[in-house]
Amino acid sequence: MSSPTGPADGLPVRMPRPRQPGRHRRPEPLVAPEGAPALVLAVPGTPSSATRSLAEEVVSIARSELPGLDARIGYLDGDNAEFPSLQAVLVHAAEERTARFERARAAGMDVKMPDGPVAVVVPLLAGPDSALLRRVRQALMESRVAAELTDVLGPHPLLAEALHVRLSEAGLARADRARLFTVATAADGIILASVGGDEAVQAAGITGMLLAARLAVPVMAAALDQEGSIASVAEQLRSSGSQQLALAPYLIGPEIEPGLVEEAAKEAGCSAAESLGPYPAIGKLALAKYTTALGIAPQQAQSAPVR
Repeated sequence: MSSPTGPADGLPVRMPRPRQPGRHRRPEPLVAPEGAPALVLAVPGTPSSATRSLAEEVVSIARSELPGLDARIGYLDGDNAEFPSLQAVLVHAAEERTARFERARAAGMDVKMPDGPVAVVVPLLAGPDSALLRRVRQALMESRVAAELTDVLGPHPLLAEALHVRLSEAGLARADRARLFTVATAADGIILASVGGDEAVQAAGITGMLLAARLAVPVMAAALDQEGSIASVAEQLRSSGSQQLALAPYLIGPEIEPGLVEEAAKEAGCSAAESLGPYPAIGKLALAKYTTALGIAPQQAQSAPVR
């Protein structure tokens, strides 16, 4: 039997495990700070069950990386309970924070009036799109909620990794350059398709250079929303010696109309990979934008090594 001073003689005493010393010790798990703002994923495009599934997968990845994270989804074109608008999600988050404070105060707790942003809004965009970002900022202003808007997800090495994976899944690139085998349909020139005009093409070009290093083939960015851009880049690649092209969408997916990638691939006379979709890197990058905005530092997401 235990005594007030500790266990009785003969009983094992549980001792705290010593912290592993040195630079190889396991980092302490990071959790969301108490009362932290919500991460609100701003989803462009026409709401649909497929769009919702994609967005939910992205926030699920973010929650798994940061336990306790309050993550929500707001649609730029949402207008009902099934697909709530970004503005409505921000207003609801603000109302919930106020209600929590009032309940705590009514219970006699010594709590401070909440301050700082109610939410950190992360656009679900791989690259800049001035028209869509203008709509996100408009929703923030109309909500009259203190919210912080982050940059888009790219450019980033993790997006180059995701593009490589999507190409390899479509049989358009080798998954691993170190292995001694070939893919008969592997492309020797990649068109990196973006939306958002010249600014988006320039940003995609940065990730394109990283992708070119992984694949050891030329990669050129083009705009899906500029007439003739895809065909022009395809001609440049063929003129420089590439014979078998592939189109890699530098897109999450919801930001474009269905069928646009297929039409672009037909215009270029080549096959296309799938959009990035809910690739794990998308959720990690969304969380990284959130934690950077708050000044908290989880482990930095790293891409797989180039082989």
